[in-house]
Amino acid sequence: MIDGSFVIAGAVTGCVVGLTGVGGGALMTPILILFFGISPATAVATDLWFAPLTKLAAVAIHQRGGNVDWQVVRRLWMGSIPVAIAVVVLMAVGMRLERIEWLTKAIGVVVAVTAVGLMLAPWLQAIARNRRVAAPARFKERQGGLTVFAGSLLGLLVALTSVGAGALGTVMLVAIYPLRMTPHRLVATDIAHAIPLAMVAGTGYLFAGLVDGAMLLSLLIGSVPAVIAGSLAASWCSPKWLRVALAVVLLAVAAKTLTA
Repeated sequence: MIDGSFVIAGAVTGCVVGLTGVGGGALMTPILILFFGISPATAVATDLWFAPLTKLAAVAIHQRGGNVDWQVVRRLWMGSIPVAIAVVVLMAVGMRLERIEWLTKAIGVVVAVTAVGLMLAPWLQAIARNRRVAAPARFKERQGGLTVFAGSLLGLLVALTSVGAGALGTVMLVAIYPLRMTPHRLVATDIAHAIPLAMVAGTGYLFAGLVDGAMLLSLLIGSVPAVIAGSLAASWCSPKWLRVALAVVLLAVAAKTLTA
C-alpha cells in the first residue's frame, strides 16, 4: 500500500540529496521518528536502504559529468566499510537491535553535530586551504591517512544511526581536500561513497527484520524522481545557501529529537 505522506517525505529528501549530497540520513531518520512515530530502530534500518537506493539514481548523473573523485571514494571505503561491518556484527551478536533505548538520543546528537559542521564548513575549508598552500608537501602526505580515518568515523556513525555519510562526509572532505573538492565534485564524491556504506550497514538490520518494505517503497517512489531532478539542477545551482538552510533545519530537528 502506497502512503502519500511517505512519498512526499521521500520527494523532499531526494531533492535535497540531489542538490547537496546531504540529507539522506540526517533528514529522513529524524522525520520518520518525530513526524511519523516510527520506532528508532526501524527508522534507521529503513533509511539505511532508502538512502543508497535513492543515491544510485543521482550518482549516475554526477558520474556522467565526470565529478566523482574515485581515488577519494576508495580511500573513504578503506576506512568506512570495515568499521561498518564490525559494528553491525557486534550489534547483532551483543544486543537486540529493536531494543536499543539510547538510539533516538544518539541520532539527535549526531544530527546536531552535523548541523554545526555544515555551518562551520566554510571556516574549516579556509583554514585547511591556508595550510595546504603554506605546506603543500606535508599536507598532501597526510591526506590519504586522514581520509581513511574520516571514513572509519563515518562508518561507525552510519552503522549506529544512519546519519553522517552525506552531511559530515562533506564537511570532512572540504577540510581534507580544500583545493581539490569543488562544490559539484564534493556532492558527487560524497554520494558515491555513501551508497555501499549504507548498504553494508543496513544488512544487519535487514536480517533482523527491521526494514519496513512498504514504507521504503513509498519513500522511493517520491525520492527517485526528485533526486534525479535535484542532481540535474545541481550543475547550475550553487548548494551553498541550501546547506546553510539545511543546517538551521537540522539544528531544530536535533533539538526536538533530544527533548522528545
